Amino acid sequence: MKVLLIGSGGREHALAWKLAQSPLMTEFYAAPGNPGIAEHATLVAVDVEDHDAVIAFCEEKAIDFIVVGPEAPLVAGVADRLRTAGFAVFGPSAAAAQLEGSKGFTKDICARYDIPTGAYQRFNNAPKAKAYIREQGAPIVVKADGLAAGKGVTVAMTVDEALAAVDDCFEGAFGAAGAEVVVEAYLDGEEASFFCLCDGKHALALATAQDHKRVGEGDTGPNTGGMGAYSPAPVMTPEMVERTMKDIIEPTMRGMADSGFPFSGVFFAGLMITEKGPELIEYNVRFGDPECQVLMMRLKSDLLPMLLATANGTLDQVAAEWSDDPALTVVMASKGYPGSYDKNTPIRHVPDAGKGAKVFHAGTALQDGALVATGGRVLNVTATGKTVGEAQSHAYALLDKVDWENGFCRRDIGWRAVEREKA
Repeated sequence: MKVLLIGSGGREHALAWKLAQSPLMTEFYAAPGNPGIAEHATLVAVDVEDHDAVIAFCEEKAIDFIVVGPEAPLVAGVADRLRTAGFAVFGPSAAAAQLEGSKGFTKDICARYDIPTGAYQRFNNAPKAKAYIREQGAPIVVKADGLAAGKGVTVAMTVDEALAAVDDCFEGAFGAAGAEVVVEAYLDGEEASFFCLCDGKHALALATAQDHKRVGEGDTGPNTGGMGAYSPAPVMTPEMVERTMKDIIEPTMRGMADSGFPFSGVFFAGLMITEKGPELIEYNVRFGDPECQVLMMRLKSDLLPMLLATANGTLDQVAAEWSDDPALTVVMASKGYPGSYDKNTPIRHVPDAGKGAKVFHAGTALQDGALVATGGRVLNVTATGKTVGEAQSHAYALLDKVDWENGFCRRDIGWRAVEREKA
């Protein structure tokens, strides 16, 4: 089978690493890819924003299946164009991708289909949003409606912080994504990520993870795209997974179909486990980054047939088998992230990872044959162990062998689970 993977981040490196292990794979391409993905696939210089160019490449190479990694091409409708051209695609339509592309759309779906989530209001101007915030008080959550690379959410502990977040959105800090804001109730509990494949009619639960969004240790400082993750999330007990499927995933699947936007792809549900049970914080319509890295380390099944079944509506005919061993990934980021940072800083050494470990590339490139850091989040140092504590020790031991002067990381990824294990 000839496969094209679209994307260039750590998530796509993890998908490429796993897809390349499939015996079904005959030819594997990635656009645009990165130096890590190049270990598994042939990189092609196709502009993924140019849908005609993507279609032309797929026709030229007689591609059988396209896997779309990031959210932006999905929201822009690349899956629709490819399907119209006759190709099998993993990833939702642009209409269904509104679940991530518009936080207001998702909240409206939740309200219509009685999906548990925080109370909310949508606003297209600052004075009304601020009046609502003053009325509600803090803590409160302010979200840019559109795609903001994981940075458009402010969990405001004071009214002043919430008002400033509204100004950031309407004054252009997040570009067009901030033209509308969603203000919602603060949910108190423990966060978890839940992943589930969906073909429009059937849903296949995958696995759970816990992400560390804040840049600083002890979960302090501004939000980022994610500084590390581990899987499984201990808070997601079998009972909690069952409730999530029944109260959140299945009503969403039915609701999207009823609304005329049948969903095909991966539901990535950001959850808050409150005293009432699981409540939806937000949906993403692609695998998480860095959660995908730990999921792929734990997945024992062949990924390719699972994604194919999602695309062709036969998800009820496949199953997913997982390793019981936890996996943990630590993000190495450029100093200054999530603010401004130097680009093209040299990465002099990335260690070879042994069994049960892998360094996934995210924001990297080759310049004159030398590896450099081009992004904010650059490497994902990932390892497994019999416990989260053991996986954490393995990951940091591997990370300490990376030679990159401009890199930094959090030193406490997995702290909640490690504390649970010690208790």
